[in-house]
Amino acid sequence: MTIKQLKTPLLTGTSVAQKRAELKQYYANTVHTYESLFSLINNDDAYYLRPEPLRHPLIFYFGHTATFYVNKLMLGKFIDKRINQKLEAICAVGVDEMSWDDLNGTHYDWPKVDEIIEYRRQVFALVNDLIDNMEISLPICKGSLAWVMLMGCEHERIHLETSSVIMRMLPVKDLTSNQDWLACTSAGAAPENTLLAVEGKALTLGRADDHQTYGWDNEYGQTKVQVEPFKASKFVVSNGEFIEFIEAGGYQNKSYWSEEGQQWLAFKQAKMPRFWSEINNQYWQRNLLNEIPLPLNWPVEVNYLEAKAFCNWKNSSSEHYIRMPTEAEWYCLRDMVDSDLTNWRQAPGNINLEYFASSSPVDQFSENDFFDLLGNVWQWTESAIDGFEGFQVDPLYDDFSTPTFDGQHNLIKGGSWISTGNEAIKHARYAFRRHFFQHAGFRYIESVSETIPTIPVNQYVTDKKICTELEAHFGDNYLGLGNYSVTLARYVLKQLNNFSIAKGKLLDLGCSVGRCSFELSPYFEAVDSVDFSAQSIPYSVQLQQGKTVRYELEKEGELVDFKEINLNSAGLNANYRNIHFKQGDPSNLKASFDDYDVIIAQQVLEQNYDPLQFLRTISGSLKEGGILILASAYDFNPEIKPEKRFSGKKVNGENFTGFDAVQQALSAQFSLVASENIAKPSRHCARKFTVTNQHITLWKKLV
Repeated sequence: MTIKQLKTPLLTGTSVAQKRAELKQYYANTVHTYESLFSLINNDDAYYLRPEPLRHPLIFYFGHTATFYVNKLMLGKFIDKRINQKLEAICAVGVDEMSWDDLNGTHYDWPKVDEIIEYRRQVFALVNDLIDNMEISLPICKGSLAWVMLMGCEHERIHLETSSVIMRMLPVKDLTSNQDWLACTSAGAAPENTLLAVEGKALTLGRADDHQTYGWDNEYGQTKVQVEPFKASKFVVSNGEFIEFIEAGGYQNKSYWSEEGQQWLAFKQAKMPRFWSEINNQYWQRNLLNEIPLPLNWPVEVNYLEAKAFCNWKNSSSEHYIRMPTEAEWYCLRDMVDSDLTNWRQAPGNINLEYFASSSPVDQFSENDFFDLLGNVWQWTESAIDGFEGFQVDPLYDDFSTPTFDGQHNLIKGGSWISTGNEAIKHARYAFRRHFFQHAGFRYIESVSETIPTIPVNQYVTDKKICTELEAHFGDNYLGLGNYSVTLARYVLKQLNNFSIAKGKLLDLGCSVGRCSFELSPYFEAVDSVDFSAQSIPYSVQLQQGKTVRYELEKEGELVDFKEINLNSAGLNANYRNIHFKQGDPSNLKASFDDYDVIIAQQVLEQNYDPLQFLRTISGSLKEGGILILASAYDFNPEIKPEKRFSGKKVNGENFTGFDAVQQALSAQFSLVASENIAKPSRHCARKFTVTNQHITLWKKLV
C-alpha cells in the first residue's frame, strides 16, 4: 500500500499549532485514502449496482461520509447553513440489515457521481477552513469542534472498510487495480491448527475517560471480569481448515446450525463462504480486485452463523466444548501484544494498510506462539455488544451504539488488513448482525463448560431524559390528569372518525418511546414512528418485541425507584408489527416518507431548528384530504436562533402567537377542522411535576 496511513491523533499535546496541523493532515489523509478506494471503480454505472441486496449501492457510501461532517456540524451548532439539503438527507443514514428483505431501493433518488464529487470538494473546503480557524483546547474534549472533526475522520475510516466489502462483491470488470491497492501474492498449504493453553486472569474491560485517543461511546465505562483458563487455536481458521467442514456436509447438516443460522441458510441457500466460488471442481476466492485459486493458508471469511456452525461441528468430535472466544477471552490473547497503533513503529499484524490490500497467510504474523492476534481479518466473538458500566450516549452521535444493544449484534475484534485509525486501536468495539459479512473470520477456543460467560450490564436505563419519557408514556398517572399519550390517541381517533378520514398510513413524528404509536397501531395498516433522537428508539423496539424495559426513576436526591414496564402491563395486547420505529429529522425527511393519510407532529415545532421549514414542507408527505395533527405548547427551544423563532413576538406592533404563526403558514394548503387542549404532566421527582397545556390542532389538506 503506497498511501501511508497517519495514526489517529492523540487528544493530548503541548502545542495548539502542532495539533491543528496534525488534525488537518489526518483529515486530508482520511479523505485521500477513501477517495483512492472509490477511484478503483471504473464506470459510473457500477456505483448504482446492488451486489449486496441488504446494503445501499456504493453511491450512497461515496456521499455518506461527506454528509456526515455537515450533519454533525449542524447538530452541534458549529455551522448554521447546509451545503446541499437533498444530499444531506438521502445520504444521511446507512443500513443495519434489520432483516433480510427490508431495503427497498425504489425509495431512493440517488445523485449523480459528479454531483457527489463536487459535494465532497465543497465539504473538504469547509472542514479545512473550520480546522484552520477553530479554537483548540488541549487535551481535546468530548463535544468540542476538534472532537467532531476526529469523529468525522474515524467515521470515514469505518466506511473505508465497509465500502471495500461491497466493492468486493462487484463484478471484477467494474474495478481497475492500481499500485495503491496491491493484494498479497503468497499462498500455500494450510498449517495444521492446534490448541494452546491460555491463563485466566482478572480484567477491566473498557477505556478510561482520560484515554489519549478518540473513542466511540461504547468503548467508555469499565467493567471488571474474571476470565477462567481456556485453550485457543494457534491460528485463525484457514480456508483449508474450513474445507473440512464443507466436505463433512457442514452446510447441509442442520444440527450444526442455530435456529437463526437455519433461517439464514434457507434464505441464502449458501453452500460455501460468500467470497468463494466453485469453477470446474476448483474453489476460487474473490479478493477486492481479483479472483484467485483458493489460498488454503489464508483465513476463511464468514459470518458469525457460519463460524458458529463450524464450532458446533468441531465440538461434535471434541472432549470439551468448542466455541468462539468472548470479548474478555479475546483480550487475554490481545494482551500478549504489548503495543498499540499509536506506539508501534511497524504493525505487528496485517493491519492499518501497512502490508497488503487483502488478507495474507494465517502463519505469517506471530506473537507468543499465537498468530494473527490482531489484523488480517476481524475475529467474531460470542459476546453480544452492550455498554460497560458507566456507558453514556454521545449526544452528537446518539445512534452509533444504542441501536445495537439488542442482543442481535455480536462483537468483532482485532481489525482486518484495511482497519485504520480507531478501528486498529486495542479498545475498538464494533458489532454487526450475525448474518453480516465483513472482512471477518474467527478463532476457536476450548472451554471446559458449555456455558458461555456473559457480563450483565445496563440492566436499568439510567438516562434521566429517557426515564422521564418512559414514565410519562407507560408509568403511573399523576395529578389526576391521566396519560397524555393515551388521551391524545383517543382524541385523534374520535376526530378521524368524525371526519371519515382513511386509516391507511400514519406518520408519528416526535414519537419518543412510542405510546401514541402503540395506541393507534391497531387502527392503521402501517405506522412509521420517527423521533429526532435515536436514544428512544431502542426502547420502543424492545417493547414492540414483547420485552420488558427496566429503568430508574428519581425519587429524592440519590434515592431512586426501580421500575419495569412492558406492553402487557400497559394494557396493550395487540400485534404491533405494522409499526416501524426510525430516527429522522422532521425538517429533512427522506423522500420515502410520503403518501400518508394522517401525520401527527408531537412537540416537533418546539424542538425543531427551523419550525417554519417543517410547516412549509410537511404537506408533501401527506395525501390530498389527509390530516395533519399538531401538538404544541409553542414553548420554543431557547437554543433555536432568534431569527428561526416564528412566534411569541410582536409583528407590526401586534402580538403574534404560535397558533397565529401556524395558521399563517398552513392556511394556503390546509383548513383547520378541530382543536383541543390536553394537559401533559411530566414527573421530575416524587414531589415535583410540570404540566404543559398542549394545543392540539387538526388540519385537513385541501384537495
